[in-house]
Amino acid sequence: QVHVVESGGGLVQAGGSLRLSCVASGSIVSINHMGWYRQYPGKQRELVASITSGGTTNYADSVKGRFTISRDNAKNTVYLQMNSLKPEDTVIYYCYAALLTSSLSTPAVYWGQGTQVTVSS
Repeated sequence: QVHVVESGGGLVQAGGSLRLSCVASGSIVSINHMGWYRQYPGKQRELVASITSGGTTNYADSVKGRFTISRDNAKNTVYLQMNSLKPEDTVIYYCYAALLTSSLSTPAVYWGQGTQVTVSS
């Protein structure tokens, strides 16, 4: 059984910062990549940022230069440092982990429940 749990969301003023954290736990053999998506009402979930086990990162154009993703492989944890936040960043952020467990022969994607980020103008 695998759990993916996010934390760190909240309310912040425009221009402010927040740091999201996400921990994967359970019968994990290895984690390939982890990252963050967000989903606006009526829209598909969109990638915000991802990071591989080797540290290769990928960002949505809308957050480049403002958000930084990092990872602690020893703790199965991924972070999203969000700076210069804008009201349009207001949405639920979902963490995911593409990982291999002791009962899987191929990696699978596990999702967290989401954490709300609200940026006031």
